[in-house]
Amino acid sequence: MKLLCTLLLLVGMIAIPGECQATSSQPPPSVSAEWDISPTLDSLSAQARRLKPILDQLTPQEWVSKGAPDTYVLQWKRAQEELGYLVDSAKLVEKQPERLTLALDTYFRLQSLEARLNSLVDGVRNYQNPAVGDLLMGVLAENSANRDKLRQYITDLAATKEQEFQIVDKEAQRCRGVLTQQTSKPGTKKLN
Repeated sequence: MKLLCTLLLLVGMIAIPGECQATSSQPPPSVSAEWDISPTLDSLSAQARRLKPILDQLTPQEWVSKGAPDTYVLQWKRAQEELGYLVDSAKLVEKQPERLTLALDTYFRLQSLEARLNSLVDGVRNYQNPAVGDLLMGVLAENSANRDKLRQYITDLAATKEQEFQIVDKEAQRCRGVLTQQTSKPGTKKLN
């Protein structure tokens, strides 16, 4: 019976009169609808893809011959990889917007890309062309509104998931109490 009650709580189809019915005094926090977050993810991906041709122009191997540290070559390669990962991750969130882990992965990949590019821009400005560095930063800055919307979506989604968990936990505790009371009454069979 405990297992049944818990499963019904999780599925949201509780229909055991007088026993373990889900009740909620508060509605869950509002999360952007799938159709609201989808354009943000599309825009984020499109802006990120605009970075690819700029990254392809960079020549960090030549910078090393001009005295730049070797780490710029590695940063450049990692930035290109991270760009691809970001676009792929954003596509996954579009397909499953309710998955908090996917949304977090996308956000963290965006942050990682931004950090790599901010570091790489110094090399671009010092060893290649300051205008290309400015262009790189400009395209990166255009994604700030999308980053902020994604961050807010993640915050709202996390709050919703947390509240859902609290409701399920509270109802499972209440259900457990009801079942314990029923099994401890004289003349009732104990359920295993």
